[in-house]
Amino acid sequence: MLLRVFTEPQQGATYDDLLAVALESERLGFDAFFRSDHYLAMGTDGLPGPSDAWITLAGLARDTSTIRLGTMMTSATFRHPGPLAIAVAGVDQMSGGRVELGIGAGWYAAEHEKYAIPFPGTGERFDRFEDTLAIVTGLWAARGPFSHTGHHYSVTDSPGLPKPVQTPPPVLIGGLGKRRTPALAARHADEFNLPFVDADTTREAFDRVRRACEDAGRDPATLRLSNALVVCVGADEAEFRRRAAAIGREPDELRENGVAGTPEEAVATLRRFAELGSERAYLQVLDLADLDHLRLLAAEVAPHV
Repeated sequence: MLLRVFTEPQQGATYDDLLAVALESERLGFDAFFRSDHYLAMGTDGLPGPSDAWITLAGLARDTSTIRLGTMMTSATFRHPGPLAIAVAGVDQMSGGRVELGIGAGWYAAEHEKYAIPFPGTGERFDRFEDTLAIVTGLWAARGPFSHTGHHYSVTDSPGLPKPVQTPPPVLIGGLGKRRTPALAARHADEFNLPFVDADTTREAFDRVRRACEDAGRDPATLRLSNALVVCVGADEAEFRRRAAAIGREPDELRENGVAGTPEEAVATLRRFAELGSERAYLQVLDLADLDHLRLLAAEVAPHV
């Protein structure tokens, strides 16, 4: 199982905070550095304020050299499909081909209200999401004028420029929707991700998306499967409890819902998800100043999974 670092900078982080985590993650050999795409903090003041995911990743594309970079997940409500395709292709060029696009329909109504972003109903959001997937991937793949007629977005004779370095960048789709989400993943995604769920829910959701692949005539083995899980690990019980307190979480709750406890417990948890077919774990790191946490994970967890 590949371990990836996943951050939530809307909770309060500067670019330099993110850069420090990305550089240390790269040095330690983590597979990727991902960040959320949110404009409003949850349960905190979020100082110094939010940053734009793709502007941040453009900076990291130039300030890192080997680690893969991506979003979990860009909201399709934030950007029109054409500008999003251009932005991701540009960052892919800037990184030398290290970008991945995690994208979803959008869910956090409050951030739309606070920053003047339209937030239509669920059905329309998924229609727009479906259009966005078709247009973004179509623009990247086109070898001539590209056209598409969608529910809400359409394209006529686009040159489909610029092109990314990768052909194309991987697309991640995630979530617990039982119908449209698996179907869209089967049609458009390179990877299907589950956010913060237990093993039983993972088993059911993975089975659903495998069936969706079969229904779409796709080999399920061609779709990567992954989990996002909060991480809080200590070399011993005292260090684990100190880290849990630092992120405002209860030790028992973390053990139940995340990759938590001692390194041995963390390895056992990750192996359970690997047995269900999960190939990558996105470890949600909530204390960005605690780089020793990353070092412990790299030394005592990563080699065993």
